[in-house]
Amino acid sequence: MSSKPEILVVSEIPQPMIDTLECHFAVHKFWLQEGDAFLNAHGGRIRGALVRAAKGISTALVNKLPALEAVSSFGVGLDALNLPLLRERHIHVSNTPDVLNECVADTALALMLAVTRKICLADRFARAGKWQLEAFPGAWKMSGKRCGIVGMGSIGHEVAKRATAFNMPIHYFSRRKNGQADWQHHDALIELAKAVDFLVLTLPGGEATQHIINREVLEALGPEGIVINIARGSVLDTDALVTLLQEGKLRGAGLDVFEQEPQIPAALCALDNVVLLPHIGSNTAETRQAMADLTITNLVHYFQHGSMITPA
Repeated sequence: MSSKPEILVVSEIPQPMIDTLECHFAVHKFWLQEGDAFLNAHGGRIRGALVRAAKGISTALVNKLPALEAVSSFGVGLDALNLPLLRERHIHVSNTPDVLNECVADTALALMLAVTRKICLADRFARAGKWQLEAFPGAWKMSGKRCGIVGMGSIGHEVAKRATAFNMPIHYFSRRKNGQADWQHHDALIELAKAVDFLVLTLPGGEATQHIINREVLEALGPEGIVINIARGSVLDTDALVTLLQEGKLRGAGLDVFEQEPQIPAALCALDNVVLLPHIGSNTAETRQAMADLTITNLVHYFQHGSMITPA
């Protein structure tokens, strides 16, 4: 029997991560196992778990791992983890903050440009040979528009820095004033939405923010408004968004995340003023490598020193 600590990789991850993990741990790939049979045989020896942030680890699975000591999450969001249960059992939890801030913020700006300049429509127009027959419909200018950010954390700051380069006044909503002096803080989401052209969502998911961007907020944004979601699908009321887009009460939307990933509502797919991405905000080779390194380092550090490098 291996003297290495036994860990459970809950959801599929790239093979190079598995190879690195196996240098330090006895690795079990849960997505390849027969659940109950595997847990009956090995569950009592599993001391660590590696999870993907968007999928987490279920409460039922945690309850079947009595020796679990540490959970390392590949990503920032913690909404797919039962944190109260993990804390009650004194299980250490870590994630990968900061290393993905720049790429997620880049994605936000890419979506803003894609919606306003109709980049995806223009690409399809050009590929279809329509340019020889007609002019492409006019788009909208992004520079100088008012950028509203919901959740002024690390990613929100990176979005604001980039938007400032487009001469966009920065407005934001957060629990406290934590932006630069020339950024306008709003105490209410409705007031923020009324004041801006773009509503960029960078806040955490979870019960506290479930559908925090509801119909009332979207209506306050108005018919010239554009919604950008790089946070979690749960923060945005999708049904309300679709209805207002269909009714012409919003200009458009750029979405990297969805409530029932990987399923995307057909109604969204049918709208030409919506740009859809398959949750790729942090998906660059450089950032995913940094995330992988930190996810593994957190587990290694815990079993060597009893603590995480980036405790959540």
